[in-house]
Amino acid sequence: MARRQSARLGVFGGTFDPIHLGHLIIAEELRVRLGLERILFLPAARPPHKTDRHISPDEDRALMVEMAIAGNPHFGVSYVDLQRGGLSYTADSLEILTQEYPCHTLYFLMGQDSLRDFPNWHDPNRIARQALLGVALRPGVTVDIDAIVSRVPEAAGRITLVDVPLIQIASRVIRQRVHDGLPITYQVPREVEQYILRRGLYKDR
Repeated sequence: MARRQSARLGVFGGTFDPIHLGHLIIAEELRVRLGLERILFLPAARPPHKTDRHISPDEDRALMVEMAIAGNPHFGVSYVDLQRGGLSYTADSLEILTQEYPCHTLYFLMGQDSLRDFPNWHDPNRIARQALLGVALRPGVTVDIDAIVSRVPEAAGRITLVDVPLIQIASRVIRQRVHDGLPITYQVPREVEQYILRRGLYKDR
């Protein structure tokens, strides 16, 4: 009897402060192109590269993710980083998820900028051992995979590049627009927009 192939589970990490339509479009594109059964959005507690920036409360960011993905049965949320607290290291998060989903093949999803910086992450070889890497590329952009692998040997043969639509939406810009009293309609899901305005998020930035 042929061995059944394990289901593919995507892991999409970020601060999601706030989650926006660009996140959702890219996640769905990667899900389809990589043949993922499901994608877990993984809100970070304290990203090590953003310790100098104020981040909205965990509960607010988690609720916004829940609202944003509510209509997609292929999307879910993992709270492993928020429950653990402290600095959110991807290698530690994936170690927990591999234990929670032992019958799945994990794909850690990232953008091209993250891939370029990947060798500088905390324990990148452990990350590459725990999960395959699904990388969203902007149109017309190339990445030197050999340069990455030369510094992260465990990533050899474990990186898949996927061309995705160019989405000009950024959480940083959304926060600034809210602060400036400008509309964010059509940049975030309607429920997320209402939540931001109701809670007064980003007004004091």
